[in-house]
Amino acid sequence: MAGSLIAILLLGTFSPMASAQFQSGGVNKEGSWYAGEGLKQGDYFSYSMCHVDYKECATFEIDFWIKGDKQVGSETKWLAEAVVYDGNKVIKGELELGKIAPEPTGGSAELGVYRGAFKSSIAWLSAFATSDGSSGGKGPKEFKSTSWGKIGNIGGEQVMPTAIETVTVKAGTWETVLVSWKTGGYVSKVWIVDNFPFPIKAQTWTHVSEGIPPPEYRFELLEYRENVSTSPFAGIVSTDVKAAEMGCKTNYERTQSIKKPTKNFSYQIHAFYGPSEVTQGCSMQWLIEFISKYDDTQYLNQVQYDLLLVDENLNPIRSIAQEEGRKFLFSPSGQALVDIMVEAEPGIARYAVWVYGLAPEGIVPSTPADYLVIEIPVYAREGSVTPVAPSPQIPSWIKNNAGWWADGSIDDSSFVQGIQFLIKEGIMKIPPTTPGTGTGSNEIPSWIKNNAGWWADGSIDDSSFVQGIQFLIKEGIMKISS
Repeated sequence: MAGSLIAILLLGTFSPMASAQFQSGGVNKEGSWYAGEGLKQGDYFSYSMCHVDYKECATFEIDFWIKGDKQVGSETKWLAEAVVYDGNKVIKGELELGKIAPEPTGGSAELGVYRGAFKSSIAWLSAFATSDGSSGGKGPKEFKSTSWGKIGNIGGEQVMPTAIETVTVKAGTWETVLVSWKTGGYVSKVWIVDNFPFPIKAQTWTHVSEGIPPPEYRFELLEYRENVSTSPFAGIVSTDVKAAEMGCKTNYERTQSIKKPTKNFSYQIHAFYGPSEVTQGCSMQWLIEFISKYDDTQYLNQVQYDLLLVDENLNPIRSIAQEEGRKFLFSPSGQALVDIMVEAEPGIARYAVWVYGLAPEGIVPSTPADYLVIEIPVYAREGSVTPVAPSPQIPSWIKNNAGWWADGSIDDSSFVQGIQFLIKEGIMKIPPTTPGTGTGSNEIPSWIKNNAGWWADGSIDDSSFVQGIQFLIKEGIMKISS
């Protein structure tokens, strides 16, 4: 209430003076502030945050503890231990923070993307206010100052203190100074506390020339503790470390891709995923591009979607949006990066990219939903290291071909050509197989023909038949081009 009253007194009523006051800034509070003010050894912070440059402002948590000093060349820095909780991933490492400006300038490579988001959000005001004004530093900034500086984009507005507000976040209730600036018609806000190192809350917007701007970054202080003398992260192990111990791949690229229209041809989906051998209990990453059905080069904007694991009747088994506590996932740009842990059973998993429609975040789309189902072989771990191929699901009509070949109705070459076609078209799923160096002469051992006959009449299962096909490829008898 007091904060609101002060804000009213500062801004006045609807008058030219009120507008001028807002444009010039400054609040009726003595003192000054700079990024890192009061930072000391033993401080522990926990923030929930997002940044537009990381998964288009998907939320993650970053916790860090100021362990002490670190000498880097001639500079003394703060050394902080940090843990990031990003969906199902846990990333543990170190951050090096400057003492004049508490921006992360080094640390563990695995925290690189989060370090950049931290610098461009929680520590962003160090671009205007630092502990030292010499050697290019900005120096502390007065709360009564009419302006702390100007944002760099074209037509950028002044960054300035504009009000005193009492704000409640998960870490508690604080009397804050609101620092704000206007961006494309929207007001970006950061709430700071006198003699507290980092802002406690922010809601900012990306500068756009027209339309509704997407968030640039958001954060909120979840917890703050002082005089923490021992590491609060003892016993925490990074997900990648655990995954490596389990035999999961941790460094992989999105080598697999599919590009198809959705079921009702409302959109085009271009999906990339990796690793190439998706394994139960391990991680995988998706890059999903939402493309106009009229133009392959045009990305769609403001896409509300979900990534679902579904059964053969499209009943959802798992929703990534729900696991993140959201009704839907949101992609402002039409390109979405999604990390998941593979929970599907070994075999052929059906993932559905479910598009609810195009609308600003929080507004229900007016168009019917559409979807694309992508089938992916999922492998099981044998013991702790060796992936085991899932049992392939082969359409029953293929058995007719195998039966005709076994009884001599079609020749070897016709059978091989048929299998080649089925593999190339993705109808028959063959686990990753290293081809042999044979000549591809189609001289097939008789036991393979016996297998085909037994498979056709149900005496052996799909997996046994596929093992025979793998043998042909490994021996170079059957050639499958990449």
